[in-house]
Amino acid sequence: MFLFQDGTALSIQLQATPTATLSPFERLAKPTLPASPVQADYGAQSYWLLCLPCHGDKGQGLTAEFRQTYPPEEQYCWERGCHGERPYENGFRLPMNVPAVIGPNAALTKFSTAAYLQAYLLAAMPYWNPGSLSEEEAWNITAFLLRENGIPFEGELNTANAAQVSLLIGQTSLLPTMQTEPRASPSPSGYSIAGWLGLLLLVGMAALLMRLRKIR
Repeated sequence: MFLFQDGTALSIQLQATPTATLSPFERLAKPTLPASPVQADYGAQSYWLLCLPCHGDKGQGLTAEFRQTYPPEEQYCWERGCHGERPYENGFRLPMNVPAVIGPNAALTKFSTAAYLQAYLLAAMPYWNPGSLSEEEAWNITAFLLRENGIPFEGELNTANAAQVSLLIGQTSLLPTMQTEPRASPSPSGYSIAGWLGLLLLVGMAALLMRLRKIR
């Protein structure tokens, strides 16, 4: 509603432009590199090639919606021999639940720093051929995932700086904290829970040994 100086009013009805629905071909197209690509841009291409088939084109995981981009005969591939309970000779078993790696439900929070994430990717990914990534590919994919999740970092990730990039923004870090004050010696009555559990375990083992001796 707009008011003019003479008091008359003009009402304008705005219509939202409908969002275009991308075809599977468009959704799954290889990302192009910008004129001056950075580490995360190369990571986008590595993610497309190695991670997208399981983790989704938007990092959403293997959702029912994402599976619709597959050919119909492949949408429930774990029910087939290639990725089911008994895969073919050159196949592999595919988990039914593949976690999201981008967005509010991303599984990245199990890694405290970018260094831990890169080390995991290098050792365990891709799922069907773990350990096949080069160090550069693992760094590139790490940089891409951090960028897509809005985790800030400067320059290129590497062994010199990745341990300083926290993936636990807004959360309590799982890393041990440095102790700045000397710890007080515990009093005899101040056993920790772990101490009590250890003591109970020893008592139980001693009782078991005594019963075994009597049986003999």
